[in-house]
Amino acid sequence: MLLYNDNVQMVLRAMEKVNISELRANLLNYLKKASEGHKIIVTSHGEALATIVPPIDKFKRARYKLNELSKTAVLHDVVSPTSEQWDALS
Repeated sequence: MLLYNDNVQMVLRAMEKVNISELRANLLNYLKKASEGHKIIVTSHGEALATIVPPIDKFKRARYKLNELSKTAVLHDVVSPTSEQWDALS
């Protein structure tokens, strides 16, 4: 799974599987792991029941997306005049 770290770089984190009984016994520890960026799959009898994922840092994610867009953006591209005529109200 790909997540954003403090440097707004993408890093690969391994998914951890945990049985629901183990999760109940150590819930706080698993929630701390999730808050640190780990993805945890909760299982029962070997079948996945749920996935605990880290919270999304909207600011860092937006900054990362803007940085990616800036790699292909052309300055003044939107405001540059064109020779095409068009009717914005139609």
